[in-house]
Amino acid sequence: QVQFVESGGALVQPGGSLRLSCVASGFLFIFSDMAWYRQAPGNERELVASINTVGITKHTDPVKGRFTIFRDNAKKTVSLQMNSLKPEDTARYYCNLSPYANSWGQGTQVTVSS
Repeated sequence: QVQFVESGGALVQPGGSLRLSCVASGFLFIFSDMAWYRQAPGNERELVASINTVGITKHTDPVKGRFTIFRDNAKKTVSLQMNSLKPEDTARYYCNLSPYANSWGQGTQVTVSS
């Protein structure tokens, strides 16, 4: 059973930083491309960043230069370092496969506000 457990979200001021973490289970993590997604109220879930099995990353334009996705195959975790946070980054963040599987974790809430 594919499972994801996200953590690390918080309320942070604009310009601040957070690191999100996700523990994955139920599939062969080392052979799987992974990604972070986010969903803001009233919006559809969107891709934030992805990382393939050999560590090649892609970051979408809204977060490029501010966010960094990375993975630890030994721990079966994928993380998202978020710097220079903006109010428009406020959303619930989820990790999943890339492309995503129809099994989502509870996500972790990131709120950027002064």
